Amino acid sequence: MSADAEATPAGVEIAFYHLTATPLEQALPALLERVLARDWRAVLRAGSAERVKALDSLLWTYDPDSFLPHGSQGDPLPERQPVWLTAGDDLPNDPQVLVLVDGMDHPDPSGFVRVLDLFDGRDDLAVAAARERWRARKARGFALTYWRQRPDGRWERAA
Repeated sequence: MSADAEATPAGVEIAFYHLTATPLEQALPALLERVLARDWRAVLRAGSAERVKALDSLLWTYDPDSFLPHGSQGDPLPERQPVWLTAGDDLPNDPQVLVLVDGMDHPDPSGFVRVLDLFDGRDDLAVAAARERWRARKARGFALTYWRQRPDGRWERAA
């Protein structure tokens, strides 16, 4: 998936996930498990190298009986990683899915099948930034969905 690809939103679904009941660290593994269940590869773009390191640790340890296979800078065979964690624009594993956290964005999401934009509903600045990303994507003609977290942590489609 090239970040330089021509901007054509056809076939791309951008899903906004409004975290209100659980923090990202609790919600993220289940969403990534769904991505992998479809035999898709993902790139997760985080706000900093420190955040990538924390998410790397999380994905190895979030469940004592399981883990999510993934890699990040410095790991061998990045092109074979089902999930790639980065703070940059690198896409070494030919991903179908782009996961954005920490308010990150991508200049052209049209090269993906799906984009997951997760934002913290308890942070007014994060909510305002997500609304701006929604408006910008809508203006470009992307198919958008909005998922609101219920009090039990499950997701319901709200738009």
